[in-house]
Amino acid sequence: MTIVLITAISILVLTGLAWLASRGLRVSVCPICIGVGGTWLWMIGARLAGFAIDATMLAVLIGGSVVGVAYQIEKRLPQGRSQLLWKTLCFPAGFAAAYAIVVEHWGLALTAGVLLALLSALFLLPHRFSRTDDESVGKLEKQMKECC
Repeated sequence: MTIVLITAISILVLTGLAWLASRGLRVSVCPICIGVGGTWLWMIGARLAGFAIDATMLAVLIGGSVVGVAYQIEKRLPQGRSQLLWKTLCFPAGFAAAYAIVVEHWGLALTAGVLLALLSALFLLPHRFSRTDDESVGKLEKQMKECC
């Protein structure tokens, strides 16, 4: 039960600090994301330093971050990109990364992290213009030149 209390206090403190920092620095951050992410980051550090950190709590926090990051990216997907396909591919890779971090299987964590980065790039980066788009752009440029 102590780990629940420590985790809750950590999330509240880090969230509050992130909220204060975002007000003073005019930086757009999600304070609760910083609170949760910061909590599991210090827990991993403490675990690597030899402290006994509950793996279940760590897994819950990292899993929550996977869902939160997927949601944040989902909101930024360009029009025409499938939100369902994004989540269908992102969640298994994210949960594999979370599991690998909790069990300290760094090769799997790195592989899943690279896969997540590639998926994010694939879904977020704009596709090259199609021929129809090139024709539309050319037509608009011509109209603008004739306009003035």
